[in-house]
Amino acid sequence: MASEAKKPSTIWETVKTVFWALVIAGIFRTIFFQPFWIPSGSMKDTLLIGDFLFVNKMAYGYSYASCPTIRIASLGIDIDAKDICGFMDGDNTRILGSEPERGDIIVFRHPVQGTDFIKRLIGLPGDTVQMREGRLYINGEAVEVEPAGTFEETFEQQGPIRVRPRCENGVVGEGATCTKSRFRETLPNGESHSILNIGTQRADDTGLFTVPEGHYFFMGDNRDNSTDSRFPQAVGGVGFVPYENLIGRAGRVLFSSAGRSMLFFWTWRGDRFFEKLE
Repeated sequence: MASEAKKPSTIWETVKTVFWALVIAGIFRTIFFQPFWIPSGSMKDTLLIGDFLFVNKMAYGYSYASCPTIRIASLGIDIDAKDICGFMDGDNTRILGSEPERGDIIVFRHPVQGTDFIKRLIGLPGDTVQMREGRLYINGEAVEVEPAGTFEETFEQQGPIRVRPRCENGVVGEGATCTKSRFRETLPNGESHSILNIGTQRADDTGLFTVPEGHYFFMGDNRDNSTDSRFPQAVGGVGFVPYENLIGRAGRVLFSSAGRSMLFFWTWRGDRFFEKLE
C-alpha cells in the first residue's frame, strides 16, 4: 500500500521536473543562444548544408526577434516571436543593444516572411553598395578580391531537403565533381573571407543601394546562389534588414553532417566540428 501511495507523488515530481527543464531551456534559448541548422548553400564555402551552430544572442542585445519562433506543423503548433514579444516590436531598437560589425555572419529575421536567414553583413547604415560585373563596391570603392583556388564538391543531393549544388563547370552527372571558383574578399575594415563564383548572373550588376539609417545590407558568400539584400522583398528577396530583426552572431560550427539526418553518423564531417568561422 505504501508504494501505491507514493506513485502519484512520483508522477507529480516527474511532471515538475519536465516543466522546469522546459522553462530553463526556453530561457537559455531566449537570452543566450539559439540553435541553427544550415539548410541551403547560400553561404558556401564558409557554411555548408548540414552545419549546425549556436547563434550568440547576446552579441547585439535583445529585441522582439530574440524570442523563439516555434513551428511544429505535425502538432499544429505555430507560435511566432511576435506572439511572445510583440510588445517590443515597432521602434527598431534593442535592449542592451550594440552595433554589428561589417563582415559578421548574422542570423536575422526576414522583414516580411518572418523566417530566419543567415548571411554576411556587407553594408552599414549610410553606406552605398553596388555590384558591377560581379565585383562588390562599397561607398564607391571596389572591394579587394584575389583568386583563392577552386571549391569542389560532389554533385549529389545534399541535406534534409535534398538539393543539388550548382556548378561552374556546367552540367555534370550524379556523383561527378562540381566546381566553383573561389576568391578571397577583403572588406574595408580588413575582414577577409571566401566567396564563390558560378558564372554570369543577373545579380552581378545591380543599381546603387543606399542603406537607410537603422538598417543593414546582407549578402551570401556563395554570391551566385544567394537570395539576399540585392533582391527586393517584393520579389521574395531580403532587401534592407532593420536593426531590430537581428537575432545573433554565428562564430563557430559545432557539428556537421552531409546526410539527411544528423543520426547518419557515416555522413558526419568530423573535420568541421568546432570550426571557427571567418
